[in-house]
Amino acid sequence: MSRPPLSRDRVIDAASRVADASGLAGVSMRSVGRELEVEAMSLYHHVASKDALLDGLADWVFARMSTPATDRPWRGEMDERAHSARSVLFAHPWGLGLIESRRSPGPSSLGHHDAVLGCLRASGFSVPLAAHAFSVLDAYVFGFVLTEVNLPFQPGEPAEAFVEQLSVESHGPLDETYPHLAEMIAVQITGRDYQYGDEFDYGLTLVLDGLEAALDADIRGGG
Repeated sequence: MSRPPLSRDRVIDAASRVADASGLAGVSMRSVGRELEVEAMSLYHHVASKDALLDGLADWVFARMSTPATDRPWRGEMDERAHSARSVLFAHPWGLGLIESRRSPGPSSLGHHDAVLGCLRASGFSVPLAAHAFSVLDAYVFGFVLTEVNLPFQPGEPAEAFVEQLSVESHGPLDETYPHLAEMIAVQITGRDYQYGDEFDYGLTLVLDGLEAALDADIRGGG
């Protein structure tokens, strides 16, 4: 059975699989060619360079995120977009350092940014406040995922083993050496099905509440 012809989309999809397996450091024209079972030189008919390949990967990430609508309330749209971005970036953590670093953003990236700003503007955000909101939301989502993917235990894995290790390495009872940390562990973690990922909604609500208050103040002040 013959392989489907090469296309830019197939090349970028293959690059995403290489990145999933080996990280961005493993992405090269040669490694993507191996993934597609073709010579690396044949890829240049579809992507001009390694930089163009990375630009395409960044756009690939944005294409998988929820795009806010301008005719719906901003809070629900930003909530959905934040959850979508978290899910995509958790599945493809190599995207964290990539998506905001490209000098040649593609149509999915530009369209996504425009849609976020358009949703906020349609809901009454001034241009400066929309920019602040976009920055704060991305900082929260990206920072949360960065922490989540680097935790010393996996999602669904009980944290008790890690807590026991802390007790051993503190060379004494944890509550004597680090009483506030021990208190938090006792209340939040020990004997409970604690998942760090459950913190996401709480923090996101705080961010959205703060933006809602800022919007109300801006409108009252004639901003």
